[in-house]
Amino acid sequence: MINFDAIGRERLPGLLRRMPKAELHIHIEGSLEPELIFALARRNGVALPYADVAALRAAYAFTDLQSFLDIYYAGASVLLHERDFYDMAMAYFERAAADHVVRAELFFDPQTHTDRGVPLRSVIDGLARACNTAQRELGISASLIMCFLRHLSEASAQSTLDAALPHLARIQGVGLDSGERGNPPEKFARVFERCGSLGLHRVAHAGEEGPAAYIWSALDVLRVERIDHGVRCLDDPRLVARLAAEQVPLTVCPLSNVKLCVFPTLAQHNLASLLEAGLCVTVNSDDPAYFGGYLNQNLLETFEALPVLTARHAYALARNSLQASFAAPQDIALWLGALDAVFTEAGQAA
Repeated sequence: MINFDAIGRERLPGLLRRMPKAELHIHIEGSLEPELIFALARRNGVALPYADVAALRAAYAFTDLQSFLDIYYAGASVLLHERDFYDMAMAYFERAAADHVVRAELFFDPQTHTDRGVPLRSVIDGLARACNTAQRELGISASLIMCFLRHLSEASAQSTLDAALPHLARIQGVGLDSGERGNPPEKFARVFERCGSLGLHRVAHAGEEGPAAYIWSALDVLRVERIDHGVRCLDDPRLVARLAAEQVPLTVCPLSNVKLCVFPTLAQHNLASLLEAGLCVTVNSDDPAYFGGYLNQNLLETFEALPVLTARHAYALARNSLQASFAAPQDIALWLGALDAVFTEAGQAA
């Protein structure tokens, strides 16, 4: 039995850092730090519209999702070869290992690259090789989730799925991302139905900038297993009741939500309200190179900004992340045991 009441807030930062956890909402292209962007640009002879690293970082003053996406796609232009994708993913995995991430499910956007003439095989070869290296050298279990860009057509998504068919053994699931406004989930009903028939896991961004109605559509039309973001669900009490009853995981990204003006400040974030409503909430970093921090930084800053959060909430967030992953049940059981050990020891030492 974990003695949560014995763990004071002064001990939370240490617990947040060392508790085993899963990252379920990470866009690997969004982990591309400015320093690596410029290094890859030099290696590949790509001209960037920014003078240097400082100038690029100065451009990270986003007003909404689209203003971020404009810079995000410019940064991705340096990714041309298999080793570029490998280097990018390994840079993320090294940071994730330092944050005690034991499971990472990487979103990647093939259309961002294939539309520039980069072969899909180069993208998947690089990312999959990095996943194998992360398991072997860092002890991180990792998999790939291929996302469709929702501002493009469903026909484009279908073509992307066609191209991915020879590589499905290395893709665990599919997702839906990019600009939410004006691009409801039902736009991709047929391609998601096809993905389900292929045995792929399905997730989708919904209820970030878009309305709570998009969450309903993602569940009922796309039949997703997780909702990415989902913070707008509190606008609809019936939806909250359903999410709580079905324990649908929400992959919430606090620093991203503030950076993209979904919430004015971290102190006004609704994470605590989501937890109090009995929802299966997880914390993730989204696009950490652009939004100010990787997974532990999201946890540390959120717990500092929301004093109502306790050790019990920290444990729930970590446990939710592990159980909501698409990892093998035996691996999840091992990680949950390690999580319990960390909190049991903290409670006994208090």
